[in-house]
Amino acid sequence: MSDPRDGGTTPLILAVESSCDETAAAVLRGPREVLSDVVASQVALHAEYGGVVPELACRAHAEAIVPVVEKALADAGVGLGELDAVAVTQGPGLVGALLVGLSFAKAVAWSRGLPLVPVNHLEAHLAAAFLEEAVPTPFVGLVVSGGHTALYLCTRRGEYRLLGQTLDDAAGEAFDKVAKLLGLGYPGGVVIDRLAREGDPSRFAFPRPMLRSGNLDFSFSGLKTSLRTHSESYLKGLEPQELADTCAAFQEAVVDTLVTKTLQALAHTGAACVVACGGVACNSRLREGLRTMAAAAGCHLVIPRPRYCTDNAVMVASAGSHRFLAGVRAGSDLNAVPTWPLEGLGG
Repeated sequence: MSDPRDGGTTPLILAVESSCDETAAAVLRGPREVLSDVVASQVALHAEYGGVVPELACRAHAEAIVPVVEKALADAGVGLGELDAVAVTQGPGLVGALLVGLSFAKAVAWSRGLPLVPVNHLEAHLAAAFLEEAVPTPFVGLVVSGGHTALYLCTRRGEYRLLGQTLDDAAGEAFDKVAKLLGLGYPGGVVIDRLAREGDPSRFAFPRPMLRSGNLDFSFSGLKTSLRTHSESYLKGLEPQELADTCAAFQEAVVDTLVTKTLQALAHTGAACVVACGGVACNSRLREGLRTMAAAAGCHLVIPRPRYCTDNAVMVASAGSHRFLAGVRAGSDLNAVPTWPLEGLGG
């Protein structure tokens, strides 16, 4: 155990994440020493519905939270008495799912007299980059997932300014909806990524919405509609190669939009570093496109390993550790915040 009041900089943090459909817990020592990383996925539970069912997610969290946290502590070889603090995702996310993690974290903190540190889920995604290296600031942060697609300027760690965001579907949501439309199952992003590797992205032309809008906002609903029209034009259905080419062309449209807007954000802010995070940052074509962009622009790029891009508690611990050292604390009245903007978070 370390005490930041005495200059300690290696707090031992237990983190809990339950914002959507992953029940996760992790133990982190200092900025990068991951002692445990446990995730209980609900993908199989929600697959038949083609998306996350909030009530089912909440019930599954309630069943998984105790064994997940117990395993995280056991894997780390750490007892509750050795912890410096408990960090927990407060929002944004599904309110019922968030409340499961919050209730458990508050109970642990209260029973052991430990500080409770609230964490914004979006900041946690960005904090995953700091698990890889000491990220220089200012940087442009691309947060791209099933529920969020936004660009931020991080002037210094803990301080963010929103540059642009999606006006409708998030990129990950568009991937899942298109996969469902094409009969590819759930989650759709992984399947589209795999099929796209066998396809020709230039065979079909899909729009790049708002690419020249003059701002840094996104829109993916029109792209989704364009793909629906395209698929319905094949009365007998898409043949395997046509399906692969369709996936490749759709994916290229999404990636082109994300990469181009990120490049525009660099020019707009003068920043020389980009952090890309969130579940869609696992996409192989997006990672390739961002690397090519960074090399051409001469900027530094940080993309967390795929394990830390999808929802996990290690990223919550990373954000929580920083906020713990900054003196952020919460009381027993801490409640879920389903919609919690990252801009102006401070700390």
